[in-house]
Amino acid sequence: MKSKKSLSAAEEEEIIKSLKNRFEKNISRHRGIEWKHVYEKLKSNRSALWSLYQMEDSGGEPDVIGLEKKSGAFVFYDCSDESPKGRRSLCYDRAALDSRKEHKPKDSAVEMASSMGIELLTEEEYRQLQTLGEFDLKTSSWIKTNEKVRKLGGALFCDRRFDTVFVYHNGAESYYGGRGWRGKILV
Repeated sequence: MKSKKSLSAAEEEEIIKSLKNRFEKNISRHRGIEWKHVYEKLKSNRSALWSLYQMEDSGGEPDVIGLEKKSGAFVFYDCSDESPKGRRSLCYDRAALDSRKEHKPKDSAVEMASSMGIELLTEEEYRQLQTLGEFDLKTSSWIKTNEKVRKLGGALFCDRRFDTVFVYHNGAESYYGGRGWRGKILV
């Protein structure tokens, strides 16, 4: 993941090309939305382009999944088949990372999302994603966890097994090679 918060002209062209190709390949995810309108918003929002580049670079395969009615923003989710490869083996948040005495993971899901300028999916958003395809059939993804569960030391994650979306809990400090996180950004 790049540390600077801007892209070169070549990187901008690269991410826009990837997003356009994915948009055209997966029309069912965004019926009624035209690429030209998405393109206009992307070209006028360089910080969002940078965040989308980070999503792409870490294996998230971001795609438009809808339009937020209130703001008129396009909603992008990570649409990779499995939890993004560059975002696995992470505990839930900074407090969980700090609580580990040994064998600490390299980062936490919440902090990594924040550094990329995106948010973790909520349970509702994760379930919405699953209406667009079958995701996390072999992996799982941390989701935004409510304060009550988090204060008690837990965190939530989801996956899809047996044609059903499951929500589970674990200690927030846990991490596994098959668990990552999925995010969203509004553009």
